[in-house]
Amino acid sequence: MTYVVTDNCIKCKYTDCVEVCPVDCFYEGENMLVINPEECIDCGVCEPECPIDAIKPEEENLIEFIELNKKYAEIWPNINEKKDAPLDAEKYEDMDDKYPKLFSAKAGS
Repeated sequence: MTYVVTDNCIKCKYTDCVEVCPVDCFYEGENMLVINPEECIDCGVCEPECPIDAIKPEEENLIEFIELNKKYAEIWPNINEKKDAPLDAEKYEDMDDKYPKLFSAKAGS
């Protein structure tokens, strides 16, 4: 089992999780993060660090996000240091169903 970033992360992109990851398995898109399932060691330290509950243990009902994480972890750059969240992140924290309407496939910086 691995951990997966869900659509709660879209437009929020808090990076508290990145700072605690012992294997640097996070990858950065323009408006969200993903976890590389091949690199994740299932330690779970990232899950409680996410202030918006965007990280979940892999479950069958998350297949769409499992595939999204796998796909974009191969394309986006690795991130291993905490960054400031987007200025308007709080505006999106409680929004539901952000994927696919708010998702950006562009790589982060």
